[in-house]
Amino acid sequence: MTIYAFGILTALGILIGTRLASRAAAKYAHLSPEPLARAIPWGVAGGFIGGHLLHVLGYHPELLSTEGPLVLLKLWDGQSSMGGLLGGIAGFVLSFRRQGLALYPYLDALALGIAPGWAVARLGCFTAHDHPGTLTSFPLAVAFPGGARHDLGLYDAMVLATLAIILYALARRQRAPGTLIAILAIGYAIPRFFLDFLRARDVPFPDGRIFGLTPAQYVALGLVAAGIGIAIKALRAVELVSPVRGRRASFI
Repeated sequence: MTIYAFGILTALGILIGTRLASRAAAKYAHLSPEPLARAIPWGVAGGFIGGHLLHVLGYHPELLSTEGPLVLLKLWDGQSSMGGLLGGIAGFVLSFRRQGLALYPYLDALALGIAPGWAVARLGCFTAHDHPGTLTSFPLAVAFPGGARHDLGLYDAMVLATLAIILYALARRQRAPGTLIAILAIGYAIPRFFLDFLRARDVPFPDGRIFGLTPAQYVALGLVAAGIGIAIKALRAVELVSPVRGRRASFI
């Protein structure tokens, strides 16, 4: 049996993210971590389903004609991280609805788990070099057949690691609910939108485009809009949480 670094780092990223999110629910958001723990399997399952569906339907719809509709069931054969994000969100929403609870109070705890966990998982993409960019002489370029290229898995991991540091620095003091998830959504989506213009087109299995943009770029635009909406809601709630603003969070 062959064990790939991609699979190890992806699993490690999920483990780190879930542990940190559960810890943040109790220590930062002052909520019971149990509802979040019950929702995590739903989020992981939804992530794998959504990730594969976007990979096939968004990036490589030609697989439907070459391999047939059963390719949609091959969840292990191709994943899109943005599709995984959307599927994971759907899984969490469904789980919290089944529990009769609101997901919104847990969003900042999720942000504190998603950023570092996703950064580790994206290192798995870097080890697999499955997101080749354009040819370049940039110092961080990676050797590919035919020349050095941008490796977008590496860049994505760097963006997420930076966001994780920023979020944990901000979490040293209590913030209005929604602040951290809004920063994560906007702070990740904007770099991701522009980085996707570096995706290679001159490779044997290039990522598909829709009107010149990758599916991830459309998701990124949606994330920016969602992040702005949550940020506005958080700003409006500042007066309501003013007695606790500035108090240090005990989990850091």
